[in-house]
Amino acid sequence: MVVDDNPDSRYLLRAVLKRSCDEVLEASQGQEALEVISRAEPDLVLLDIEMPVLDGYAVLSQLRQNPRFAALPVLAISANAMYRDREKALAAGFDAYITKPIHAASLRKQVEQLLQS
Repeated sequence: MVVDDNPDSRYLLRAVLKRSCDEVLEASQGQEALEVISRAEPDLVLLDIEMPVLDGYAVLSQLRQNPRFAALPVLAISANAMYRDREKALAAGFDAYITKPIHAASLRKQVEQLLQS
């Protein structure tokens, strides 16, 4: 599943994921993401950190508090490329962190690793 408020980012992420996944779900904001995840139970979520209203950290927090989704692999997507941004995301419970602009090969590798674990 791809969650990002930017339609161009969702398009790119979906295109990369389609090579590894049978179906790619999308959401453009955090609350919508929680509803789709609850209904569809995806195998993996690519979650933009900076979104209006309900950001990626808030979405992740709600997922981790729900026993159904506590172990769901969630990959943080962010334009913030500083080391401390990555460490903050991993400490918050994201399983991996990748920065924008997205490099397709790196994203595919991260997705495959998360799906295998």
